[in-house]
Formats: sequence, structure tokens, C-alpha cells
Amino acid sequence: MRADFIFEKTTKVFAFLSVAIVSLMGFLLLMESWPSIQQSGFLFLIKKVWDPVIHDYGALPFVYGTLVSSGLALIMAIPLSLGVAIFLSELAPYYLRRPIAFLVELLAAIPSVIYGLWGLFYLVPLLREKVEPFFIDRFGFLPFFEGPPYGIGMLPAAILLAIMIIPIISSISRDVMQAVPQHQREAALALGATRWETTRVAVLRYGKSGIFGAIFLGLGRALGETMAVTMVIGNRPDISLSLFAPSHTMASVIANEFAEASSDLYLSALAEIGLVLFLVTFLVNMIARLLVMKTAKPFAAV
Repeated sequence: MRADFIFEKTTKVFAFLSVAIVSLMGFLLLMESWPSIQQSGFLFLIKKVWDPVIHDYGALPFVYGTLVSSGLALIMAIPLSLGVAIFLSELAPYYLRRPIAFLVELLAAIPSVIYGLWGLFYLVPLLREKVEPFFIDRFGFLPFFEGPPYGIGMLPAAILLAIMIIPIISSISRDVMQAVPQHQREAALALGATRWETTRVAVLRYGKSGIFGAIFLGLGRALGETMAVTMVIGNRPDISLSLFAPSHTMASVIANEFAEASSDLYLSALAEIGLVLFLVTFLVNMIARLLVMKTAKPFAAV
């Protein structure tokens, strides 16, 4: 009984310690960013100008770059990730499942700087010489494909982020699908459903809460990614609809400019960007939890 008491108290301390660490991080970021908050207030989030020379700081270009690059990465990664998860869970023969699953999960173990180097030396030249000129010639009248083919910009950053979050979404989604009770599939097949209908109705619907959670975990990784994005996004604090234009993210501006920040207000503005990124990540996780609770309700009685 004494061992149970010690175990209970120890785990409770660890649980509260994790909460305390997160709270302390938020508090310290708030204190460090307080001078910038006092100077700009809410305008910090909606101002487009970022000029440390005249001490004029606005985070809107970085918020825009973070949300757009992460959103584009999700658009590209979700179909591929779910396709991989469905194949490994429902279609692949047993002798292929483990090798392919290992290779997909290996993508998550590659350091982000390696992705950045690959993007810089291979992906950027490919986009600059072949892909971007193709879209500019045929769809240059659209604002999404206007401008010169720099190679670096929003598009390569989104592609790298998509590759980096595929193993997260696919591996968790595969685990969710494999956890679906086998009698769900057998019931659908007994009613005359095809293999696709069985996967869509019996597997995807049953496990959609976990799949939503996997997608939001991938989004959280994309929002906070720094090194790979910094190397290929161009690092220019502009807002442009063009996918080919250089841009910036909240994580990349902190990585690029923190070492050269020469004034207390400059450091405070960067800390405030970190605080905004912290709050955005917290909000994404909260929304993910609400979605999981909402989508799990239909199966609460199962």
C-alpha cells in the first residue's frame, strides 16, 4: 500500500510539473515581450512593416507566412498520408507492410537541416528551372503564379513541410485504422460492401477522431518547423499571394535575427513573435482536442 501511495504522489507531481513547465514558458515569453506589447499593443499582429532600423515592428508578414506555408503543406500531405495509411493498413500484403512502414517512419528521423540542404541544392533549382517557368507561362495571369521564378519562396517551403509531416500523419493514421475492430470490416463485407466502401464506411468513419488528431499533430509540427523552412523560404517579410515569392515565418525570423538583435526593443519584438507562435500552437492543440471529442461522440456508445 505504501508503494501505491508513493507511486500515486510521484506521478501526480510529474503531471503538475509538466503543466508548470508550460505555464513558466508562457510567463517568461510574456515578460520578455512586454516592452514590445506596451509599445505596439494589438497593432503588432496587424502591421506589415518590420524595420529594426527605425524600431517599427509588425508581425503580420510572419503570421501570414506561417499559416500559408503550413496550410499548403497540409493540402499536399493529407492525401498522400492517408493513402499510405490505407495501403499499409488495408491493402498491403504482410511482407510489404513492415518494410514500407519503416521507410515512411524513417522520414521523421531525418534532421530538418538535411531536408533544408536537399531543398536548397535539388528542389530549389528544379523549381526555378522547370516547374515555376511552366506555371508562369501558362497560368501567370493568376496571382498565385505571378512574378519571376526565384526558386526559393513559399512553394519549396510548403513542399518540404509536407514531406516532413507525412510520416507523422501516416503513422498515426495507420495505427488508428489498425485499431478499428475487425468485426466492423466483416459486418460491412457481409452487407455486400466493396473493399473501398468497407474502408470508407467501416474504417475511416470509425477512426476519424484519431485521423483528425494525426492531422493536427502534423499541423503542429509544420507551424514550429524552423531550419528547413529558413533555408528555402527566402526570408523576406512580405505578404504576397504568389507561391513563388520569398516569404518569412515566425520561427524563421527568430532563427535569423535573434543573434543580430542589437536593442532591447528588438529582442522584445522577437520574443513577442515567439509568444504568438506559442499561443498559436496552444490554440491548434486545443482545437484538435475539441475536434477529437466531437468526432468521438458517435462512437461513445460502441
